[in-house]
Amino acid sequence: MTITLMWFRSDLRVADNRALAAAAARGPVVAVFLRALPHWQRHGHGANSLDFRARGVAALKDALAGLHIPLLHRDIDDFAEAPATLLTIAREVGADALHFNHEYPLDEQRRDTAVVAAFHAAGLEARGHHDAVAFAPGELLTGKGDYYGVFTPFAKSWHRQLTADRLALSDTPAPQDTTGIAGDPLPELPALQDSPIDGRQWPAGEAPAADRLERFLRFRGRHYGRQRDFPAIRGTSELSPYLALGMLSPRQCLQAVLAENDGSLAEGDAGLVAWVNELVWREFYRHVAVGFPQVCRHRPFQLHTEALAWRDDDEGFAAWCEGRTGYPIVDAAMRQLVATGWMHNRLRMITAMFLSKHLLIDWRRGEAFFMRHLVDGEFCANNGGWQWAASTGTDAAPYFRIFNPTTQSQRFDPEGTFLAEWLPALAELPPKARHAPPRDLLGGVDYPPPIVDHKAARARALDAFKALKAA
Repeated sequence: MTITLMWFRSDLRVADNRALAAAAARGPVVAVFLRALPHWQRHGHGANSLDFRARGVAALKDALAGLHIPLLHRDIDDFAEAPATLLTIAREVGADALHFNHEYPLDEQRRDTAVVAAFHAAGLEARGHHDAVAFAPGELLTGKGDYYGVFTPFAKSWHRQLTADRLALSDTPAPQDTTGIAGDPLPELPALQDSPIDGRQWPAGEAPAADRLERFLRFRGRHYGRQRDFPAIRGTSELSPYLALGMLSPRQCLQAVLAENDGSLAEGDAGLVAWVNELVWREFYRHVAVGFPQVCRHRPFQLHTEALAWRDDDEGFAAWCEGRTGYPIVDAAMRQLVATGWMHNRLRMITAMFLSKHLLIDWRRGEAFFMRHLVDGEFCANNGGWQWAASTGTDAAPYFRIFNPTTQSQRFDPEGTFLAEWLPALAELPPKARHAPPRDLLGGVDYPPPIVDHKAARARALDAFKALKAA
């Protein structure tokens, strides 16, 4: 009996899984998951994403059991241990091949290259599949043969070259004959530096992911373009955690849009088209990680911005982290992040720009804080978003674009509903006064004054970027 190993990573599902389908086509499959907690923690993953991953692996094990596929579990301290660990498992179960789906940050690429080399040296097959993208990095290039560094032409090329086969769903394997190999019990997640949020906020696994996709498209998808910027409205898909760990595939999302939008991804309902655009952004940032690997080394995409004179301001950073900047929209957003492990996308832009522009604090500190708390913490999207806000990345916001937090709050939370939810001290104020609370209205309310003046902070940021430009 020829056995194929299926190595699961950030693709925790059995439906529409390119590598699993290919492995099952060869014959019996044994699944394996390598838990690299020390490595993940060194790279900034916090309790929320680690807990969500652990619960996702448990859900995956149950799904695999229904297919008679055992799941083996091993702990490693570092990615460097992956080749030897997987080879040992292959020999123990008599596997002659390993299948996996690609991951695109530099560390993951290097790990996978080492695994493939080790298997080939041992006379075994090892094959990676491009599962999380429609186009493998390197397939979409500019006319000069370079990776795209700007989203709009990338998206146009993506739509222009997209074919039906790229969106075809892979078959879920049929239940296989038993291999006689028993799966491993899953170990408990050890105590972490922070306690994870209540898992009921983010149930893990394919079933909750599919349910959220179905409900989003049924009730909110067509309103997405109009409602996605308003944090008091549940207008976004809230699918980012499931996409980050592959409990849902981009193809499943795009196929669902095709069914709702008369077979189109680029035309038709404006809300659905806008949401497709967000899925393409996720793919774009994966291409960027491969084409511009400096972003995986704590360096900016725009290399000239390495000379930017960031401020050392631990007090300001702490105020930002703890939601006490005196700007209600920033503080409410940061409190939402810490309490729920998630932040509304508009608020991610506002808070990131406040840290990097108003406080002129290195964006990498904010990127790390987000990764520590986000349940959907995923390097490519998080890094791309932070560099955009800081004007150091692809499609970088012009350095002179600096959101005014107060006007952003007035525009996207006009009645101060979101502010009242996360800053109950301001709930008694008139709605219009919550955006920039006058000191005379606060009375005995414990809410801090702004830690920086918007106009002065904007001028300071402009001076810093102008100095960089001149240099």
